[in-house]
Amino acid sequence: MNRLRSRIVGTGSYLPERVMTNRDLELLVDTNDEWIVSRTGIRERRIAADHEASSDLAYEASRRALDAAGLRANDLDLIVVATLTPDAPLPATAVYLQRRLGAKKAAAFDIMAACTGFIYGLSAVDGLIRSGVAKNCLLVGAEVLSRVMNWKDRGTCIIFGDGAGAAVLVPTHGRSGVLSTHLYADGGQAELLCIPGGGSRIPASHEAIEQGLQYVHMKGNETFKLAVKGMVDAAVAALETNDVASGDLALLVPHQANIRIIEATAQRLHLPMSKVFVNIQRYGNTSGATIPIALDEAVREGRVAPGDLVLLDAFGAGFTWGSALIRW
Repeated sequence: MNRLRSRIVGTGSYLPERVMTNRDLELLVDTNDEWIVSRTGIRERRIAADHEASSDLAYEASRRALDAAGLRANDLDLIVVATLTPDAPLPATAVYLQRRLGAKKAAAFDIMAACTGFIYGLSAVDGLIRSGVAKNCLLVGAEVLSRVMNWKDRGTCIIFGDGAGAAVLVPTHGRSGVLSTHLYADGGQAELLCIPGGGSRIPASHEAIEQGLQYVHMKGNETFKLAVKGMVDAAVAALETNDVASGDLALLVPHQANIRIIEATAQRLHLPMSKVFVNIQRYGNTSGATIPIALDEAVREGRVAPGDLVLLDAFGAGFTWGSALIRW
């Protein structure tokens, strides 16, 4: 008998209506379209409306994922939201999402692993399904990063955007499903990419706000080098664990942080870019939402077929990194 595992049966995504182009950013900071595109691959990103919080974006993506899965919110028994921009410090954004969906039978909690959050969440949901604790599960990555950007810092504000992606997972005994997940972290590098203020270490205060400690701080060059190594290592771990060669992959869905990171990762894995899904040019880096948004677009564009091997791969603040190999 085939072992129990989790399987994605529906995906969905949502991007806010407002588009901020590189030309728009030229009016805010000392930068230009050519410089941004050549270094990041980003041409535009989406910005949430003033009334939109992470749970609002998550709701829209979740409704689409549930529709694709043919399930109702009341069928869910677990909701997990990966986010570094929660609606509020307390309670979890997943609880706000549960209330709005009307998923009254579902347990709900958040995961914070930054850009690797969706893969961390996938590992948690997969484990709960395999153990029999959960059945119909909703996993969401949702971010409103525009609220934690210093729009005078050209090193960060050009990179990030807002959005949400979701996936519905259920138990299966077939060949399809999540084959393995691989999670890693190195807290010794925490200060390279962080939001210093707003927590118990540096609580919100007039002084903290004046110093801009409520915004994302990043050392880009150091982060770039570690990101490529982490993503390659995580990908190799998934391939070796499942005795799969990179050439067997139908699609790599990487975290959309920087086109040069994506290209370097693909090159080291000996994968042609035709097998790599890229949408960073349209949305920028939406942190924990990049992989589920990209996965949803890949599914809806017909880039994924039953039986295909799909590799998810991410790196984020913490530092955290990880991968997941899925047979579709």
